[in-house]
Amino acid sequence: MKIESDNIDPSKEKATPETSVEKTNIPRSSLKTLFFDFIKFGLFTFGGGWSIVAQMQKIYVEERKEISSQELLDLTSVGRSLPGTMIGNIAVLFGYSRQGVPGSLICLFGMVLPPFLVLLVVASCYTAFRSNYWVASAMSGIRCAVVPIIISAAFNMVKGAFKFKPCYLITLVCVILYLVFDVNCVYLVILGAVCGILISEIYERRRGD
Repeated sequence: MKIESDNIDPSKEKATPETSVEKTNIPRSSLKTLFFDFIKFGLFTFGGGWSIVAQMQKIYVEERKEISSQELLDLTSVGRSLPGTMIGNIAVLFGYSRQGVPGSLICLFGMVLPPFLVLLVVASCYTAFRSNYWVASAMSGIRCAVVPIIISAAFNMVKGAFKFKPCYLITLVCVILYLVFDVNCVYLVILGAVCGILISEIYERRRGD
């Protein structure tokens, strides 16, 4: 008996491993690359946690296109609101997003290693460093040089933050609550999350109608 094969609709064919890989082929830095990247961040991060955000914006968003500005903004928001240092939180979150738990450990270790070694040297000569005119002058200049880097990174992140028009109002309200009423950052993040969910739901329903 001859069995006739039915015509198969190409649109209903199962995706091959090759096509599924292509869809999920997102560039990810290796553990070695992450380690040396975060050693560099730890060595040249001056002016607080926002400096590392500026460096990550330059390397992972603009040069390697490994993440988007929106993803970096999300990492920064979560890292800023969690307990602990902002720099350490961002390192752990980013490392986990790239290489899981090993990535988190590698990024955190790479981030803290240079400052730890530098602090060992500074602590042993603290009195001399504290009263040294040249060291104090150099640090003052470094802080000034970091400001435009931070502003540039903040500007690039802001461009992708306002998905809907009401987001501008949320930003204004959060600025007032933070600067005038000194509201904790955690509450501001929670407020932003709730407002974001409500706004997105409203816009999605309008599109459906």
